[in-house]
Amino acid sequence: MACELFYWPGIQGRGEFVRLALEEAGVEYVDVARGPKGVEKLMAALKEDARPAFAPPFLRVDGMTIGQTAAILMFLGERHGLAPSDPAGRIWTHQLQLTIADLVGEAHETHHPVGASLYYEDQKAEALRRAQEFTAQRIPKFLGYFAQVLGKQDYLLGQCTYADLSLFQAIEGLDYAFPKATARELKRHPQLEELRQRVAARPRIAAYLASSRRIPFNEDGIFRRYPELDS
Repeated sequence: MACELFYWPGIQGRGEFVRLALEEAGVEYVDVARGPKGVEKLMAALKEDARPAFAPPFLRVDGMTIGQTAAILMFLGERHGLAPSDPAGRIWTHQLQLTIADLVGEAHETHHPVGASLYYEDQKAEALRRAQEFTAQRIPKFLGYFAQVLGKQDYLLGQCTYADLSLFQAIEGLDYAFPKATARELKRHPQLEELRQRVAARPRIAAYLASSRRIPFNEDGIFRRYPELDS
């Protein structure tokens, strides 16, 4: 049976990191919430499962429900060759993914620094202050770290792993939300732009990006373009 991915329809969000791994691995999957009565099925799955996920994304496969993006990717990486086979390599890949998750979380906090339940318009002053620190300090720190890890290799671990796919997605999101700040850092670290292009050119990823399965970035997801926050 095809595995089932549960994530909100209409946004890339954290589910996109899982989609990229499934696409690169050539795994047959159903994006449940994008089908008929999809959100109803997603909400029911959060309540019905004996070991429910806290929130989307989560994956149903082989009778298991796997929640948390990094845990899903660790599972897919080991099963489908998107991580090294040795224990040290698997842990290193997972560690990189958790660092990417930190970056993604901080990017979200630029437009929702006070609370996720509040509208951006209710916290614009705080968002501006948070975004100024993010663009001036945090984007350089994160991208500088990944540039150091990448070095002169084609991929972070020398082979393409789910961490490379996730870093590609993070850079895509940063470039959408903070084009000025991101361009500045990619100019300092051209190897990251080269990695971005290398991942985008992988046959299955290229086909996915050109398909209707790839949801465009928008102002409902994690990475949102508010020009006043980019500096």
